[in-house]
Amino acid sequence: MTLLDLTASPRSASVTAGPSWDSQPLRYLDEHGAPVEGGLRPSAEILDPATLLRGYRALRFARAFDTEATNLVMQGRLAVYPSCRGQEACEVAAVQALRVEDWLLPTYRDSAALVLRGIPAVDALTLLRGTWHCGYDPKAWRTMPQCTPLATQGPHAVGLGLAAKLAGDPVVALCLFGDGSTSEGDFHEALNSAAVYQAPVVFLVQNNQYAISVPLDKQTHAAALADKAVGYGMPGVRVDGNDLIALGTVLDAAVRRAREGGGPTLVEAVTYRMQAHTNADDAARYRRSDEVDQWRRRDPIERLATYLTALGTLDAAVEGEIEEECAAYTARMREQFAEEPGYHPDEMFEHVYATPTPRLLEQRELVRAELGDATDAPGTGTEQSR
Repeated sequence: MTLLDLTASPRSASVTAGPSWDSQPLRYLDEHGAPVEGGLRPSAEILDPATLLRGYRALRFARAFDTEATNLVMQGRLAVYPSCRGQEACEVAAVQALRVEDWLLPTYRDSAALVLRGIPAVDALTLLRGTWHCGYDPKAWRTMPQCTPLATQGPHAVGLGLAAKLAGDPVVALCLFGDGSTSEGDFHEALNSAAVYQAPVVFLVQNNQYAISVPLDKQTHAAALADKAVGYGMPGVRVDGNDLIALGTVLDAAVRRAREGGGPTLVEAVTYRMQAHTNADDAARYRRSDEVDQWRRRDPIERLATYLTALGTLDAAVEGEIEEECAAYTARMREQFAEEPGYHPDEMFEHVYATPTPRLLEQRELVRAELGDATDAPGTGTEQSR
């Protein structure tokens, strides 16, 4: 398989069909961490051992963060948490493909991508903690707020990309989706608009096989989600989402194409959600344990670790350093989340409308009447309002 070429016309851009693993997506490493004969040929820059080791550190960091966030929700420190365990390569590759000035548009499952961009964990998880709409400044971090409704971030990505194009700024918007989002109207409107206006947008679909309890074959009859790109006149690429090297190669090419005026690309990353949809879900009700075990053997971290060990880049000493860094980070997370956040109940009514409606004002008074003096009690945040 030759180097990925996204300059070809949409219909000549070949995509391996079939939603199952048996129809292999583009990849560089096999599930055992060895280079695939006839697989992708990444650039020397991507295969640089130092670059790969940074990617491995990021994978381990994302896993440690995800594990700690899962622990926090079980302790009642978070209201809900959608785990990205097993999908970390998608998070890492997406962030590494972007420049600081580019925009990232995450889903609710992409908290690891937020912290990989540098956003403090306590701010990145504010939404899932249930204490504020968004805990960070989207403009400062060039990262839009996580969205709970599916695919609504798609048109926003097109707007950001088109605005950059009209202003002459070499900025790219990378929009993350889950496979369930491809069944939503906003997804299709976004792809169509991006193609019509040739906006510098990369759409990355993390196909983790389930939209909550709905398997992929119950959502679409398409051979592959990447095939949907053809109908909108853009390239579609299907790649192994658990192979950081392959995914980095594909996203690097797609982002470069967008930045150089080549228009949007749809990338389908074939991966798997190892944990339940959220802490409120029982995945055993709709998927078999042997299926989970099969995908566990394709773990993105273990595959890259095997490859780096064979190169001589990764050894016990480096692993120890990474372990210590992750442990120190998660310890700080626990300390930060041990403190109760300050807030004022009135804040939920702010920024809903420029001019509050009578109905909104009525609801605010109902909350005030119900809480009474509690609105002025320590810990409600009246003394430290945002």
